[in-house]
Amino acid sequence: MSIAENIAQVRERIDAAARRAGRKPEEISLMAATKTVPPERIREAYNAGVRLFGENRVRDFADKAKLLRDLADAEWHMIGHLQTNKTAKAAEFFAAVDSVDSLRLAHKLNESAQLFGKKMAVLLEVNVGGEVAKSGVAPGSSELEDLLQAAPQLTSLEFHGLMTIPPFTEDPQQARPYFRRLRDLQTQIAARRLPAVRMDVLSLGMSHDFEVAIEEGSTCVRVGTAIFGERT
Repeated sequence: MSIAENIAQVRERIDAAARRAGRKPEEISLMAATKTVPPERIREAYNAGVRLFGENRVRDFADKAKLLRDLADAEWHMIGHLQTNKTAKAAEFFAAVDSVDSLRLAHKLNESAQLFGKKMAVLLEVNVGGEVAKSGVAPGSSELEDLLQAAPQLTSLEFHGLMTIPPFTEDPQQARPYFRRLRDLQTQIAARRLPAVRMDVLSLGMSHDFEVAIEEGSTCVRVGTAIFGERT
């Protein structure tokens, strides 16, 4: 199947999952995850109607960006782990960072965004599975609380919600408790009405589990393999 056909199929699955959950399909954004995907295939996804893209590495996207600069209404998000020494490049090339996982990173990104005279949308990455090999703050941790409390001072960042990558399992249903835990955390934070903190985005679900994620409240699914095929 072509990339356009894959996207059409993914959108059908998004619509069906939304209907099962009693939600409106337009509440869910489709992000094409483009790690290792060459520019010409990203352009195919754009031509098929995708406007939201997620990249995992700043350096990789810096090279691609030169070949995709004509896609004026495309929105590029950093979704992989961001090192503090890469915040300047991230602020230059991305509209948002969906993987903020420390107060130190937030401060550095805020400084970099100021230098470029821009406001950057951010999501806080939460490690709901407590996996040592994964980035993200722990639910209920002091580090998460520090980030939330610092939001009013980080004037070049806009806090929009939460993101997670649950422990991988072959059965997508086994991701459900982790998605539910993040949704509950989102609800708890939103109820506090903290200054400069919005909780309108819940970035959950990838190619193998995005339908379960939608049923549990995801507002943005990050889909790579189901659009572009297996990575090489």
